[in-house]
Amino acid sequence: MIGTRWKKRLKDSWEFYVFLLIPLLYLLLFIYVPMTGVQIAFKRFTPIGGIWGSEWVGLRNFTRFFTSYQLKRILPNTLRISLYALLAGFPIPIIFALLLNVMKNGRTKKLIQTVTYMPHFISTVVLVGMIIRICSPVNGLYAHIIRLFNLRHMDLMAQPEIFPHLYVWSGIWQHFGWSSIIYLAALSGVNSELHEAAEIDGANRFQRVINIDFPAILPTATILLILGCGSIMSVGFEKVFLMQNELNLRTSEVISTYVYKTGLGSGSGGRSDFSYATAIGLFNSAINLIMVGGVNALTRRMSDTSLW
Repeated sequence: MIGTRWKKRLKDSWEFYVFLLIPLLYLLLFIYVPMTGVQIAFKRFTPIGGIWGSEWVGLRNFTRFFTSYQLKRILPNTLRISLYALLAGFPIPIIFALLLNVMKNGRTKKLIQTVTYMPHFISTVVLVGMIIRICSPVNGLYAHIIRLFNLRHMDLMAQPEIFPHLYVWSGIWQHFGWSSIIYLAALSGVNSELHEAAEIDGANRFQRVINIDFPAILPTATILLILGCGSIMSVGFEKVFLMQNELNLRTSEVISTYVYKTGLGSGSGGRSDFSYATAIGLFNSAINLIMVGGVNALTRRMSDTSLW
């Protein structure tokens, strides 16, 4: 009976299943099939032996990473930057969306939206170039400010303590406008009658935002928080790598850049070690999976909103 019903549905809607086949093939060929290469994390990979013929070494690559002196540097750096970016950057799009939603002047609102969305489309390379240019102690904006106020001269890009702040706040500036779109979409679904009823009861604008608008976007914010916690160990490689230099490496070396340097042999040893790099990357992915599962379980207990 079930087979007959499935055949009838396939016959009636075969065009839909053909179109569905394309993304499924994409996922299979470019996402799941390459995952078989993860096994080199448990091997001593050699180009001659390949993925399947290299020697199996078990957890030796993981043990090597856990006992490495680099772990005490790159793991705290990764967590510090990720948590900093999450705690500082997560509330700002929410606050911005709430403020933008209460604006009555439509023209001004559109202008602010356009201005705040535009930085999102700046490439990472261009953004880092802007940061380096602005922070230049010779002819950048920073150089003009310190000369104007006769401040102490320093090279901002060479200060390890300043690197996390430059990374995080430049990212917030670039993406907070774009990130607010999903909250504005949620706010557009709020029933205007709720505001009218609250206004009749004497509620001011701030009280209506707190008691009507904020609860409306809370489920959306919860889902995005879960996803954000799921990538807590994944600091953006490209931007960090472009902002790195030998002087700020103490706080700028994170897991993604260390994996890149280890895998391509541009680290201190100068030798490519694909197995070791894969083991570190697999450890990173496992921590992210545990984080998203844990936060999802926590939010499911505290509220009715969760990913699964």
